[in-house]
Amino acid sequence: MRPFCIFLITILFFLSFIKSIKPLQEEVHQNDQESDRVFNLPGQPRSPSLSHFSGYITVSRENGRALFYWFFEAQTEPSKRPLLLWLNGGPGCSSIGYGAAVEMGPLRVKRYGRGLEFNKYAWNKEANLLFLESPVGVGFSYTNTSSDLTKLDDGFAAEDAYSFLVNWLRRFPQYQAHDFYIAGESYAGHYVPQLAELVFERNKDRKNYPYINFKGFIVGNPETDDYYDWKGFAEYAWSHTVVSDQVYRLVNRVCDFKLLNWTNKCNNAMNIVFNQYNDIDIYNIYAPKCSLAQTSSFTYETHAKMSFLGRRRMYSGYDPCFSTYAEEYFNKPDVQKSLHALVGGKVNGKWQVCNNFVSNAYNVTVFSVLPIYSKLIKAGLRIWIYSGDTDGRVPAIGSRYCVEALGLPLKSHWQPWYHNKQVGGRFVEYQGLTMATVRGAGHLVPLNKPAEALVLINTFLMGQQLPTHK
Repeated sequence: MRPFCIFLITILFFLSFIKSIKPLQEEVHQNDQESDRVFNLPGQPRSPSLSHFSGYITVSRENGRALFYWFFEAQTEPSKRPLLLWLNGGPGCSSIGYGAAVEMGPLRVKRYGRGLEFNKYAWNKEANLLFLESPVGVGFSYTNTSSDLTKLDDGFAAEDAYSFLVNWLRRFPQYQAHDFYIAGESYAGHYVPQLAELVFERNKDRKNYPYINFKGFIVGNPETDDYYDWKGFAEYAWSHTVVSDQVYRLVNRVCDFKLLNWTNKCNNAMNIVFNQYNDIDIYNIYAPKCSLAQTSSFTYETHAKMSFLGRRRMYSGYDPCFSTYAEEYFNKPDVQKSLHALVGGKVNGKWQVCNNFVSNAYNVTVFSVLPIYSKLIKAGLRIWIYSGDTDGRVPAIGSRYCVEALGLPLKSHWQPWYHNKQVGGRFVEYQGLTMATVRGAGHLVPLNKPAEALVLINTFLMGQQLPTHK
């Protein structure tokens, strides 16, 4: 009996040891969380109170590669709200500088980078909101292996974003079981569905990958399919009187957008189209263009010279100089210290809203994500596309061509949706996909039409239909 008793005691000790590992791990992760908590962010308003965290998640220990995030808990009942990851595009543009600071984050950068103001239309009203600077080289995200920056492509970006997500959920395990959604705009029209596909596929292999409670994605003014996007680009420029009939006929005659490499004649014709946008904002064609120097840091001396900007009426609250203000704010040493951000290996050591080096180095390897849409629609995931209808860069026309190409059964016809008794936009529902427009918004819908954008994201997260009555 004695050997059996010793064996039994050993087993019981081993089981109690195993049970103690999980609380210990949770305590370690909790400590990691608290080290990322943001206190005393310069310029942050005293009220309302916000719980937010920022810092780095390592995605490759071998290469010393880490991605930077900024996370805001939901304003009410964060334990019951879904988790929403936001990605900006470019490639090479920052989700901190765009999404968090000027679009749907709860803390918006003030004009001239003077501080922060509370955004009453912030998306963390209904969700725990996570912003990621991706791929590596964007914003504060860094690598200690310079060759990483020569490998930037769609697959690399998706793998790193997936590694980030897995490791972030280990640091914040209380969100592991929450409904998870991905959102983004512009070139994130590639990032988002590619990451979605990776999560979906790896969720099937629970032996080797942790399960993520993924429910769907939503993308705004998204680059989706090269052929349809460029076809829509040219058509939009013509239909919105940016180019002449003659130029549009020339483009249609010499360009075959199904080709990966355009002919010289096509390049020349498309340059004519782009040149017509030089004097207006291609991302919001009816808004005023920023007159500040976008390549240099904003200064108060510049403000003195450009003081007329302060007197000019801005279109629907739209300020075209938002990226300049963001660069002014996030390059302040006390801001970077508060956010636990290190600026290393960046161009001139300066944080940039968009990194041109990353943009030029990025190798586009996927030219259509429509096959991913077909796969994930069949899997039953919730998928929405929305489009600001004054965007000339990735216009709604191209997105409509993309959606039609999926050949989905129609669920409800094209119709208006309403906000405050006004038409907020239009939408159409297919079996497995909803497409909506936002009236009067450009490329950055939450910046141009924040109230309508909040209605849009809340309706998506709740799995409802956009309001069809005034």
